[in-house]
Amino acid sequence: MPFVSIRIAGSASKEQKAGIVADVTSSLVTRLGKSPAAVQVVIEEVSLDNYGAGGVLIADRDAPKVLPSEGDAHAGSSQ
Repeated sequence: MPFVSIRIAGSASKEQKAGIVADVTSSLVTRLGKSPAAVQVVIEEVSLDNYGAGGVLIADRDAPKVLPSEGDAHAGSSQ
């Protein structure tokens, strides 16, 4: 009985997860000759606040950058 565990960073819709389960099941049926009923697939969604890479939380890495305002002295305005 094949057991497949998939972790994704962030979330996916129910339709996307259903497609993943169908695709993985089909692949194991085709490549290993397994019965579709025997294939077990678990999808775990990992919060971006609980996952890091390169020493930085993914939530922080992908956060929008704050641009200096027009009146900010560090923005290079010549007033």
